[in-house]
Amino acid sequence: METPELQRARVGDLEIAYETFGSAGDPPLLLVMGLATQMIGWPEEFCAGLAARGLYVVRFDNRDIGLSTHVDDAGTPDLGAVFGGDTSSVPYALSDLADDTAGLLDALGLDSAHVVGASMGGMVAQLLAIRHPQTVRTLTSIMSTTGDRSVGTPAEAAMGVLLAPPATDRESALQRAVDTYRVIGSPGFEFDEESVRDRAGRSFDRRHNPPGVARQLAAVLTAPDRTADLAAVAVPTLVVHGAQDPLVQVSGGRATAAAIPGAELVVVDGMGHDLPRAVWPELTDRIAALVARAEGGR
Repeated sequence: METPELQRARVGDLEIAYETFGSAGDPPLLLVMGLATQMIGWPEEFCAGLAARGLYVVRFDNRDIGLSTHVDDAGTPDLGAVFGGDTSSVPYALSDLADDTAGLLDALGLDSAHVVGASMGGMVAQLLAIRHPQTVRTLTSIMSTTGDRSVGTPAEAAMGVLLAPPATDRESALQRAVDTYRVIGSPGFEFDEESVRDRAGRSFDRRHNPPGVARQLAAVLTAPDRTADLAAVAVPTLVVHGAQDPLVQVSGGRATAAAIPGAELVVVDGMGHDLPRAVWPELTDRIAALVARAEGGR
């Protein structure tokens, strides 16, 4: 499998790093990753599998992560104050990440795409469908939630690893990733420590910047409830959630599917807050089928 070429697009004041898989003539599929996770959180083999199903796959680094622009001039938000209700140190909103995503599509010359988001990426994908409905052909929201604070709440242990002190060197970054996914990963599937360490190492080498992660987290924590706005989403929608997700509990996925008219909900037994390799075939099949149904009507 060939390694994709890293490319960059100018989106407003930002430079967004992205990679593509497959033929540009196929229906475009945009993958939006979650909090603190670079585009390589969508594994190359997973992306290639989607491309093999006739899709033009784009994965990218959100602002403040990986090789996209880090808004370091904004400083580090005071998360303690944010939890206490003081949002004065929060530099940008989750809606800004959705606008970045719309800008990336425009920079790539794509008037619309099939959009798949995981975790925070699911929230961004939802906001893209709300704020820029003309850009979204289908929506797939994975292990995400609506912003309603009464659903999708993290278990205490999961919140603990999320807020653990950031790693200070490469080896501690690898260990922190292993410790995190042993808590939030999928208990019904084999834990692939080698893969977790490999991705954590590559992420550290691409760029390790804890303040950027804190800025993303502040945007998530201060995002308003999207439930009412999701009722206006009119594109075919798939919602996927792990039955054993401790970070965004399955009530978040159920609420998302209930909020979007006609959405299909798939709850995967044994799956936590990650994308275990054993789930990839079903997930790629379901995404490809959703795209095929929508493209058939175009």
